Amino acid sequence: MSKLFFIFLIFTVLVLTGFKHAEIQNDSIILKDEQVPVTPKEFYIENVIDERGDKNGILWYASILGQSATAIGKPYDFAGGGFVAIKRFINHNLPKNKALRPVIIRLKQFKAGELVLEDGHVSGDVSTVMSFSLLREDGDTIHLVDYNGKIQYTRSGGPVQDAEPTLRHSLANALIYLNTWMNKQAATNINLAKTVKVTFTDYTEKTEGDTVYYSFTRPLTWADFHGKVPQSRFDAEVFATIGYNEKATVINGAINLELDIKVCIPKNDCWVKAGMQNDYALNHEQRHFDIARIVAEHFKRRIRAEYLPVSNYDGPVNVDYLDAYREMDSLQKQYDEETNHGGDHAAQERWNERIDRELKTFKR
Repeated sequence: MSKLFFIFLIFTVLVLTGFKHAEIQNDSIILKDEQVPVTPKEFYIENVIDERGDKNGILWYASILGQSATAIGKPYDFAGGGFVAIKRFINHNLPKNKALRPVIIRLKQFKAGELVLEDGHVSGDVSTVMSFSLLREDGDTIHLVDYNGKIQYTRSGGPVQDAEPTLRHSLANALIYLNTWMNKQAATNINLAKTVKVTFTDYTEKTEGDTVYYSFTRPLTWADFHGKVPQSRFDAEVFATIGYNEKATVINGAINLELDIKVCIPKNDCWVKAGMQNDYALNHEQRHFDIARIVAEHFKRRIRAEYLPVSNYDGPVNVDYLDAYREMDSLQKQYDEETNHGGDHAAQERWNERIDRELKTFKR
């Protein structure tokens, strides 16, 4: 009987020793799957990038009272590797709808430290730092928001696997934060806009100053010619130009781009020689102004036909503006050459008809 008891005792000791040995050798924490309690309506996670400064582990455990966990504590990692497990957790437990906006997560820090207390309990804290960026259609990314979360906890003095629920919740909290932020920002944040809508207005001044802005009800008069008369073979000259003011607002996830078009002539850039102020000459100069107005309309048409990407809607607008300016310069030169600066009356009449015909297509 005593022999059987001795054998049983040896077997029990061996088994317990084996369990203890297994616990000592187990340096990994198994990160369990648990669905994050949100369903994103504005984004999905396209990728997770590891940018942690310290990749040697995710939890440091100091088993001796008074030790600094991160300084001399024992490092533990998730089974399969810390980052691999974190990325897998995010991909498996947050719904992914690729019809939504693609977001990149940059993992800056995921670190926990644990210290044994006098009563045998374990005090711990988890720090999670992530940076979220939007992946644009051109392949570039734009920063959206950062998350910096901390959790402090106390657990029983069991194995470090007992810290796993807190680590898991720390990851989930970061994703919940992102979801909340996206829901609040989606309708008004220009970085999250999905489309661009363009509207046009024609700039006017309530009180006229030293510049004449084009209006069908306000033609040029000789009183607008304030410029000093240079030495020139011509009798009069104006300098018409085009430009625009831009305002962008975001409404319901769309960039509303308002372009206020300016077609104008500075009065100091208009001059006329004494004795040459007649209706025919004034009409010739007015037609220079009309040509600028026509080109401004062509500018609008080009933009309406464009696809304006939300990431760079100003790019096509700037290109179209430069094209419009070149077109205006070309047409003004052609007009003066064909009319001989107004000297060819027949050619002038043909241009009058051509200009009037096009002005009628958008006159209001």
